[in-house]
Amino acid sequence: MSTRNHKSILSLLTLSLFVAQAAPLRAQETARFAGSMFSGQQTTQQPAPSSNNPPPATGAPAQGPQTASPTQSQTQQSANPAAPAQGQQPAQPAVPPTAPADTSLPAPQAPAQSAPAQPQPGAPGGQVQSPVGPPAPGRESVPVTPDARLNVPQVAPDFRAEEGPFPALERVGVDMGEQRALSVREIIQMALENNKDIEVARENVRAAEFDLQAARGVYDPRFQTNSYYERTETPAASFLSGTSSGSVTQTGFFSTSSVQGLTPRAGGGYRVDFVNNRVTTNNLFAALNPQYPTSLTFSYTQPIFKGRDFDQNRRQIEIAKKNLSLTDVQFRQRATDVIIAAQRAYWDLVYALRNLQIQREAVRDARQQLEHNRRLVAEGMLAPIDVVAAEAQISGFEQSVYSALDDVGRAENNLKNLVAENRAAPIWNVSVVPVDPVDLTAPAANLADSMQAALKNRPELSSSDVAREINEIEQRFAQEQTKPQVDLVASYGMIGLAGPQTSSTGANPLTAQNAQIRQRINELSGIAGLQPLPEPTVQQLPGELVGGEAQSLTNLALNRFTNFRVGVTVNLPFRNSTAKAQYGRTLVDAERIRTQREQLEQLIQVDVRNALQQLHTSESRLRAAASARSASEQQYASEQRKLDAGQSTVFLVLERQTQLATARGNELRAQTELNKAIAELQRATGNALEQNRVEIRVR
Repeated sequence: MSTRNHKSILSLLTLSLFVAQAAPLRAQETARFAGSMFSGQQTTQQPAPSSNNPPPATGAPAQGPQTASPTQSQTQQSANPAAPAQGQQPAQPAVPPTAPADTSLPAPQAPAQSAPAQPQPGAPGGQVQSPVGPPAPGRESVPVTPDARLNVPQVAPDFRAEEGPFPALERVGVDMGEQRALSVREIIQMALENNKDIEVARENVRAAEFDLQAARGVYDPRFQTNSYYERTETPAASFLSGTSSGSVTQTGFFSTSSVQGLTPRAGGGYRVDFVNNRVTTNNLFAALNPQYPTSLTFSYTQPIFKGRDFDQNRRQIEIAKKNLSLTDVQFRQRATDVIIAAQRAYWDLVYALRNLQIQREAVRDARQQLEHNRRLVAEGMLAPIDVVAAEAQISGFEQSVYSALDDVGRAENNLKNLVAENRAAPIWNVSVVPVDPVDLTAPAANLADSMQAALKNRPELSSSDVAREINEIEQRFAQEQTKPQVDLVASYGMIGLAGPQTSSTGANPLTAQNAQIRQRINELSGIAGLQPLPEPTVQQLPGELVGGEAQSLTNLALNRFTNFRVGVTVNLPFRNSTAKAQYGRTLVDAERIRTQREQLEQLIQVDVRNALQQLHTSESRLRAAASARSASEQQYASEQRKLDAGQSTVFLVLERQTQLATARGNELRAQTELNKAIAELQRATGNALEQNRVEIRVR
């Protein structure tokens, strides 16, 4: 045994004699002093807190602004019998209240303006108020009242942890026996096929296609027909009404059909009307009864100024085309976002699973250290309290294991939410096992090439281009509306008519009633030796008009009876202020879109710069984390050897063990963060689809 250990044992014996004369101490406190002085370390040493072992909120008296680790807190609690354990009633101190306080942990000096709090004998539970430390930075304006008491309810003061095994390391709703190995590419493929956002974006593209089809449908010809039977009875108000019954009755079957539409170019419109009727009347003057009138008319309207180069229908079609392009761009952007989200979720799950393994390895190492400490205690080289410290270390690591298990469940559910087609998908019940290794080498990238790729591939810029093109369409239409409206109107028609004659002689009803008078005059003229009156001219209908409906259609087809019309329609507003104002509005929108484009390019530049910086930082952090992990492993192994040689303490060994677990977690996070940084660079440069070999087909 070394001279230093002999001095420690002499100091321990001297201290034991002094304590025996002053006041009896508990065996646990004696062991604590023995372990501290045997190791040659001061009890006031404050270890740096770690992420795996955060400083506890209760369990030790206030010692100033420094923070103690769980192992030191337990050591301090065993050394100070006046501090009650959490969830237990404070025990009566073995030393009278007038005895001096423990000088091994000096309390910080309070500022001059605030006096230290005095012990309150009447406080609940017999607790002693700790001295008031210096005010926290930035809290100088908050008054500190020593006598102020807060009525804060206690949280589970009588809680006792039940003895028993810990629950199994399994996730809710997941059969740990059913595992499914998935790669990054498989995850991306499943996300693109089953993700609901992708499905909505795909439906938006299909809707835009139907909108374009509907806009083009304005040029589809439209057929319209109107057929009906009609009977009219018109009272006779003239001697020439052609009836002796006091009314003219007309019945008929009427049919009118038309085909009309618009021309895709020049803004013209056409119309074709066909009429085919059958009319029956009791009018005595009707030479054909029933009649079969038919007609065929062509008409066309051509804008000369306004609407000739561009009109509302062509505007709607062009905008529908641009909206279809915009939905394609939005679909690609959404696909890119889903790919990046799938990659991030994949690497988050890799980190969570690997971190769970690291925490379990930390528990394994802590248990080995516990067995090692027990052997040293049995050999008399360590105090029994060092076994308690190792057990506390195991408990802390076990908490980290279940926290890591919770992280695994959350990461796995997040990944499944991206790739599952619905809530009843089989993947929800299996354990996802990532199989792709992490990339430990960052891709070569510089700012100039990355910016050029971003300006070429970023979908936001494509959306800005589509918005600019739509604005140009609006400008063209608004400018067209400022022109005067002058339309050329032309029509050409053909008429057909046929029907049976009402009289075989073709006599005129107006002259037929004078036949007897003419005959008597001729008889008297013969007696008187005069010449008879000449016979009146009989008006005969052309033979092509005599017949049925077929004859009427034949007359129509032979174009025997025609008509045409040519004219101009003019519509000139006096000021046309509305059209001019709309045109000015489109010019203002063009300036706004240009300004937004410049702002977008600047934001993309910031995005690319940040992605490159994150990539370089992640690569550097990975190298630093690997070095730190290697150094922590060496320090932990060295500290264990020093403990076996009696040159270190259990506290330092446990601290090195905690630092090693933290370093391993930091290295793992640096590895996954590098892969996430690579995915972020793909998103910033807009080439995530090409880098992951994804081909988008939306139609």
